[in-house]
Amino acid sequence: MSNIGRPPCDEGVVRSSKAAAPCTPSSGPWVLAATILGSSMAFIDGTVVNVALPALQQNLGATARDAQWIVESYALLLSALILVGGSLGDHLGRRRIYAAGIALFAVASLLCGLARDPGQLIAARALQGVGGAMLVPGSLAIIGASFDEDRRGKAIGTWSGFSGITSALGPVLGGFLIDQFSWRAAFFINVPLAVVVLALVFRHVPESRDPDARRIDVPGAVFATVGLGGIVYGMTESSRAGFGTIPVILSLLVGIAALLAFVLIERRSREPMMPLSLFRSRNFAGANLLTLFLYAGLGGALYFLPFDLIQVHGYSATAAGSAFLPFVVITFLLSRWAGGLVTRYGARLPLIIGPIVAAVGFVLFALPGTGGSYWTTFFPAVVVMGLGMSFVIAPLTTTAMNSVEGSHSGLASGVNNAVSRTAGVLAIAVIGVFVFAAFSSMLDSRLSSLDLPPKAQATLQSEKGDLGAAHVPEGLGVKKSAAVKGAIAESFVAGFRVAMFVAAALALASALTSAIMVEGKGHLRSSEHAGRAESNLA
Repeated sequence: MSNIGRPPCDEGVVRSSKAAAPCTPSSGPWVLAATILGSSMAFIDGTVVNVALPALQQNLGATARDAQWIVESYALLLSALILVGGSLGDHLGRRRIYAAGIALFAVASLLCGLARDPGQLIAARALQGVGGAMLVPGSLAIIGASFDEDRRGKAIGTWSGFSGITSALGPVLGGFLIDQFSWRAAFFINVPLAVVVLALVFRHVPESRDPDARRIDVPGAVFATVGLGGIVYGMTESSRAGFGTIPVILSLLVGIAALLAFVLIERRSREPMMPLSLFRSRNFAGANLLTLFLYAGLGGALYFLPFDLIQVHGYSATAAGSAFLPFVVITFLLSRWAGGLVTRYGARLPLIIGPIVAAVGFVLFALPGTGGSYWTTFFPAVVVMGLGMSFVIAPLTTTAMNSVEGSHSGLASGVNNAVSRTAGVLAIAVIGVFVFAAFSSMLDSRLSSLDLPPKAQATLQSEKGDLGAAHVPEGLGVKKSAAVKGAIAESFVAGFRVAMFVAAALALASALTSAIMVEGKGHLRSSEHAGRAESNLA
């Protein structure tokens, strides 16, 4: 669910690509089918896994920290390597790398479905992330390379439409498979899909390369991965061991040092995967800072939504997957209209209004307790959230692309796309710290008034790491068992509310960023900065 909204600038990456190997009119629909199905595998998997996490806790004995790593291991490698994956396709052949990514993703999905413990699943998910980093940018690059200017608009429209359908049906399909079969089925379904995609790729997709492609930035990719991994590990483990323990301190220090080294490497490299000179454009820097804040709030907070729906409110996996359908429908229907606002009012106004509305949506998510109908609890929040994000997606893409000139618009789009994914990776770990702290504090407070036996208290203390999935100790009797169960549910709601308030603060920070850094209609300063960035990249 944390991946429910597609990252910004996907369309920008396609539009800025060169038609290096145009396909024939008869092959066009098959090329689109191959790219839509392939990229949908990665997207559906990201949304399905969040819905499956409560079942994984129950069936695999995964703790809440294990559940975080099941998501983070995939998202971390995807976000750190996605720019490298695009470069590999430019150098070695987009069809070849895309096909390799599909195959690797399918093998990893099979291993996920066969996993016998959380550790095996986490490792398989990491392998999925590597495959995703190859196939996601590959699908966008293939569309750009396969359709010339006359046909590209229609191709993008078709791709965008089917992607919207995928966004809507993915979580519902995943929930259905979990309810009717097993969480394993949500991974196994990728294998036959991959076979179909590979058949389409090798039969219909033309090979293409970019002779002027930037070289592959291996040192940058390594330090980005180590840096993100160190921070995520330190923040995630701090909820169990505490910030004062040596492993957590060392992990955070290594992560920070690696990210600082990444910045130095990118500054000195002739062809960095993330050119820092792009950020000399005030608009581009503002667009990416906005993306970091807003998508951190979206990804970090909504990671916890399925747990609240399933473990506290008793939703089935199918119902939990369906709960966010209004968001997908609203953003799909209104994003193109919101894009027209840029022409009339400039990008700054919608990029201020959208995050503020989204912040209201986050606050509405914090209002429900442990009961109530979906229509009076979560539905209003989902609708308001959808309205807010609808104002953001198209103007953000436009701002990121137009902040640099011509030949580097694709690179700018790719960087912004990677920033949105990185935001979610960091936010799940950071917001998780607040959720664990609030849950633990509330549970201690509630249990202190129940006069439980020492053994039961010790059991519940050891179960804190499971959050809402904590088990009620045996032998307490019906009345006390019900009271403990209610205390666990209310404690998770307390943590969930903190997550939503943090997300709302991040959304407001993104609105403030837009007001300060993104220029309004009629300003020419952005093009001047873009020209300077262009000259530094040349």
